[in-house]
Amino acid sequence: MSNEPVTLFEGQEIDVSWDGRLCIHLGECGKAEGDLFVGGREPWCRPDAVSRAEVREVVERCPTGALSYRDKTGEPEPAPGENRAMVANNGPLYLSGDLEIEGAPDDMPGVRRRVALCRCGASKNKPFCDNSHAEARFEDGGAVGSRGPGLSEHGGPLKVRLMPDGPLKLEGNLTIQAGSGRLAWEGTQTALCRCGASKNKPFCDGSHRAAGFKSD
Repeated sequence: MSNEPVTLFEGQEIDVSWDGRLCIHLGECGKAEGDLFVGGREPWCRPDAVSRAEVREVVERCPTGALSYRDKTGEPEPAPGENRAMVANNGPLYLSGDLEIEGAPDDMPGVRRRVALCRCGASKNKPFCDNSHAEARFEDGGAVGSRGPGLSEHGGPLKVRLMPDGPLKLEGNLTIQAGSGRLAWEGTQTALCRCGASKNKPFCDGSHRAAGFKSD
């Protein structure tokens, strides 16, 4: 593996990139059937081992944006028809959709569609999750109490603003999925906790101020 944060695996029809800054090793790629990703093999990823369609399908399973592809036909990864935030049990906020994340580097193309954002407050790679929730013993089952105001349509851009020393502000059509899998909240704007201290998780209740949360 390269020491660079992004490793490129080139194929005849499609290339795959892996970004070590975003990977939290959930195993969606390594456990996928087929020979695209094989642990212990060099190279670990071989885009020509499977069809272009399978490369796209498996890469799109990655919930953190660590994996992305460049289809040489020029066809980009499509935006999902729905923007969704999944509140993981004792873990991060998984966002998927047509994402516009404030300040996201241009060399992180995967986060335009899929990303795992820290909600424990302990990540050393904020706003992204780096698995620090395990060491911090962050506990929240991902229950969502509010139904939200509802939606008249789905999809479209979802803007994610990183408030300094404060919450994530989301603007756009959004569905929040509870840790149980239930589709729980729908609306077009909300503020979500990323300090880990809110008593109304996943929503912000202003606790970041008393907690002295620092977003840098």
